[in-house]
Amino acid sequence: MLMFNRCVLPVVAAAMLLVTTGSAGAAVKVFACEPEWAALAREIGGERVTAYAATHARQDPHHIRARPSLVAKIRRAKLVICSGAGLEVGWLPLLLQRGGKGIQPGTSGHLMTSDHVEVIEKPISIDRSLGDLHPEGNPHVHLDPQNMLRLAKVVSQRLSTIDPAGASHYAGRLQRFTEAWSAEMVGWQKRAAALKGQPVIVHHKFWSYLLQWIGLQEAGTLEAKPGIAPSVAHLDSLLSTVRTNKVRAVLRTPYDDDGPSNWLTSRTSIPVLELPATVERDAGPGALAAYFNQLLARLETGLGRQ
Repeated sequence: MLMFNRCVLPVVAAAMLLVTTGSAGAAVKVFACEPEWAALAREIGGERVTAYAATHARQDPHHIRARPSLVAKIRRAKLVICSGAGLEVGWLPLLLQRGGKGIQPGTSGHLMTSDHVEVIEKPISIDRSLGDLHPEGNPHVHLDPQNMLRLAKVVSQRLSTIDPAGASHYAGRLQRFTEAWSAEMVGWQKRAAALKGQPVIVHHKFWSYLLQWIGLQEAGTLEAKPGIAPSVAHLDSLLSTVRTNKVRAVLRTPYDDDGPSNWLTSRTSIPVLELPATVERDAGPGALAAYFNQLLARLETGLGRQ
């Protein structure tokens, strides 16, 4: 009996190791263009998902190179989640050319979040003289917390299609996320109401969804045309805008050129509020809610409550 146990135990241990390794290797690999979508995939997927973000919070997702390391990541992905609406047009198509059939447009493994929410600021006509307009509208849909609830459901559905064995797991995590997010929304709405109506200037129309949700007024943009550095004449015109509209602050991301906002604030008394564009690259469960709490806290400090 002792000899039998000595022979069998190593075999059992090896089998258990194989099962464990196989389970870890079976995790659905998600390639997210931006950190917010990697974080959402982790919220809904839990241990059944491994999510990779192609960009980080201090990086402009408009301007990314299709590096070999990104090609390697997307080749292994079963689900690609990106903002869409032209945000990644300069690099995502190149990566998809090297990816598998299951992540191409029209498949369950290809998810553009802007396709599943109401997109704002769609231009009536396209004219390159107007700057770097997004023909499909504003792609920064993650900045409205109401969108995240809708998109969590879509992510759960896609993961369930790709990994049917985990369908109940994804459904359970979606329910818990929805309940927790809805509870957070109650507090956020109250805090947003206290900020409503205050005029701000933005560097670029990055914050439009957030401004619309809170009810902040966009009094002007530092960029006279999207993606084009402002002229001195345009900045001069904003001086009167600040005074006439009693603008409270300038909003910018960490990767915006700080020159124009510093120029404006040096000639006025309004502060610059540098707000995080998204969550950290490796953000885990709870990070998305913490992100909106952080945005509101910085706005409350910089603008004050009404």
